[in-house]
Amino acid sequence: MVWRAIGVMICWTVLLVGVDSGHAAEKPVQVYILSGQSNMVGIGQVTGGGSRWGSEFTDIEVSVYEGTYDADADYDSLQPMKTIKPESFGGVTPTPYPGGGTHVARGYVTVKETGVYEFRPGYGGSTFNLMEVNGKLVHRKEIDGSLQFTPIKLTGGQRVPFRITYLNSQANGLGWIARVDIPGTLSTVVRQDGKFRYLLGEDGQWSSRDDVWYKGVVTAGANKWLSVGCGASANSVGPELGFGHKLGDYHEEPVLILKASQGNRSLAWDFLPPGSKRYEEDGFVYAGYKDSPARWEVGTKPEPINWYAGKQYDDCFSEAHKVLDNFDQNFPQWKGRGFEIAGFVWWQGHKDQGSPIHAQRYEQNLVHLIKTLRMEFDAPLAPFAIATIGFGGWEMEGNALTVANAQLAVSGEKGKYPEFKGNVRKVETRDFWRDESISPRNQGFHYNQNAETYMLVGEALGDAMVGLKKGK
Repeated sequence: MVWRAIGVMICWTVLLVGVDSGHAAEKPVQVYILSGQSNMVGIGQVTGGGSRWGSEFTDIEVSVYEGTYDADADYDSLQPMKTIKPESFGGVTPTPYPGGGTHVARGYVTVKETGVYEFRPGYGGSTFNLMEVNGKLVHRKEIDGSLQFTPIKLTGGQRVPFRITYLNSQANGLGWIARVDIPGTLSTVVRQDGKFRYLLGEDGQWSSRDDVWYKGVVTAGANKWLSVGCGASANSVGPELGFGHKLGDYHEEPVLILKASQGNRSLAWDFLPPGSKRYEEDGFVYAGYKDSPARWEVGTKPEPINWYAGKQYDDCFSEAHKVLDNFDQNFPQWKGRGFEIAGFVWWQGHKDQGSPIHAQRYEQNLVHLIKTLRMEFDAPLAPFAIATIGFGGWEMEGNALTVANAQLAVSGEKGKYPEFKGNVRKVETRDFWRDESISPRNQGFHYNQNAETYMLVGEALGDAMVGLKKGK
């Protein structure tokens, strides 16, 4: 059992000894544990999704020039040592380049749909190159690692020239292309609509913080300084991004965002907290913690299945313990500094609306989850922020509305649970719903993959957490 009320090794009281104990550099790292289902995993799209290029490119020629790359050379006026017309450019197995000297690829590119595009030429060592499309520099990655992408608007069906100049010998025809102006993607919301501009650095590229580290376990497993791409994939974001910026701005100490989440999981079954008891409803017995299956008829002996009540709770939070129990090893940049559990965040509820019984039990289960997680991580008064489900916005009804109301009910300011006053707060997300007309997908259960929704929820959770920590 993951529940470790006794004997769990939590280092949150450990402080690094120094001359000035009040200095931020000597205070423990602030750890926030985020959990939930697919909305917490993070499905907000960064771009419309990149794909390997290939058929968009025609009339390709690859020329080889003598010597290593020279920034002062005009390769259009020089005579190449050799030129080939590759049979395959892009895809999975492009025709190999001749090798030797400096390679320059030229030809034409034609996109099907009018839009703003980002080009990502090369793979591995071949990403060190300069790419121009229709006379505009769209990609520049120097040998020192400095990188610049510049999106370009292209007209569907219009054939325009391109040129790629490779800066080292590892040249090849691999590359990716992505449309970056699809409504609701992070790229469009930030670069076209002008929102969340703090996500961009001075060079116009996605920035990363050097005071907030993100670590994901089970899913959304990025492990890096907080930046774009900590959701379900490198092309997705979750609430951790807006939340992490809010808490990073608030704390003088460094912050660790530790996310333990999994999609398509219910609180009444998969995430059922330790200590939850069986109960009967409408002629069925519903599982308590560690029971299997989820329900069975009263008076019968159930046949267990390959899952049990609370297994996702165990899986997620045992992995979180592994990270924290080996804190110095996992985060050498903070070795010897120690940490404290600064707060919890929960965003979940979609699967529970699939059953009226589970929806009706949500409030009880959520109260138990809050108390159990605080005991689990030896943080009895750690602030707890909860985001409601918001599918469909204010038109929500039925079991979904039951779950949302249950999430609202546990908030400390409601007064229903006096022990939660000043340390548990809900965030209402229904105002953040964006329909499919301004979203990357018509996929309501993932908030239509709208990145603005995920950013707004994350920021609101951050504001709620900061408010709790300030006692407001």
